[in-house]
Amino acid sequence: MVKVFGHISPDTDTTCCAILWTWYLNTHTTQKATAHVLGTLNKETAFVLKHWDVAEPAFLESITAGEDVIIVDTNNPQELFSNISDANIIQVIDHHRLSGGLSTKGPLDMIIRPLASTATVIYDLIHQHEDTIPKPMAGLLLSCILSDTLAFRSPTTTPHDKDVAEKMAKKLGVDITSYANEMFAAKSDVSDFTAHGLINIDSKKTALGDKNLRISVVETTDPASILKRKDEIVTAIHALLKEEKDIDDVLFFVIDIFKEESTVFTYNAFTKSVISTSFGVHVHGDTEVLPGVVSRKKQIIPVLQLPKQ
Repeated sequence: MVKVFGHISPDTDTTCCAILWTWYLNTHTTQKATAHVLGTLNKETAFVLKHWDVAEPAFLESITAGEDVIIVDTNNPQELFSNISDANIIQVIDHHRLSGGLSTKGPLDMIIRPLASTATVIYDLIHQHEDTIPKPMAGLLLSCILSDTLAFRSPTTTPHDKDVAEKMAKKLGVDITSYANEMFAAKSDVSDFTAHGLINIDSKKTALGDKNLRISVVETTDPASILKRKDEIVTAIHALLKEEKDIDDVLFFVIDIFKEESTVFTYNAFTKSVISTSFGVHVHGDTEVLPGVVSRKKQIIPVLQLPKQ
């Protein structure tokens, strides 16, 4: 039995793609699979699963050497179990840049395509069976694309992503704008999250020169509710840096879905210098607004630079 899962801090795309690919394997191939998540679901993902009446995947605490696994929505070992290369990785399905660092026991099937959502990649792999896709799976496909594209606002959106989403919406009889707004409303309700929880709700580690950073984002239609907790969040960041010895600092972005801009916390000299160097802005205070910046994958991580010494 192969275990299918995505990255730590599971979002809608990684969670639902594990479910989608597991459904496909169990329905249309001889391979038997189970879907898993590596952390607690965020509220948007929980809303999506409840809306389409799909069970939450089982939590996977660890893997053992030699276990058959399929990885979706990441190829970055920093976003997976520390012993991921001890597993028998038989397939990777992703839409992110190639990170490097994974080591496999043998050849594998690796599909990485420049699309906004891993769900769109999966659709392309199963489209010949489109007529057999049940409504709950079509609902997950639609949800992944809307989540990762911010309902087509993100610059990562391709015409193909939009086409697949519209095709699934038509199949389901769903109004995309209304449904996306429901998803974003669920995503934006973070009133019961601790500051530590907000940092980790959607967070990825990335190397930048000789530094290892955690890039955290919160996508919301109500940025004010998060920005007013700035001091609390910065205190939690300092505590996190003491806990995670492999992290040098945290860049925390609050993404305003409707205004299509980010506010990044610039709470020390290092974060000020990185944001100033990377985005060509002069940082005045402990936050900086970055108009038009809504995508970590395309507009944040690729442009990050350390200041010249």
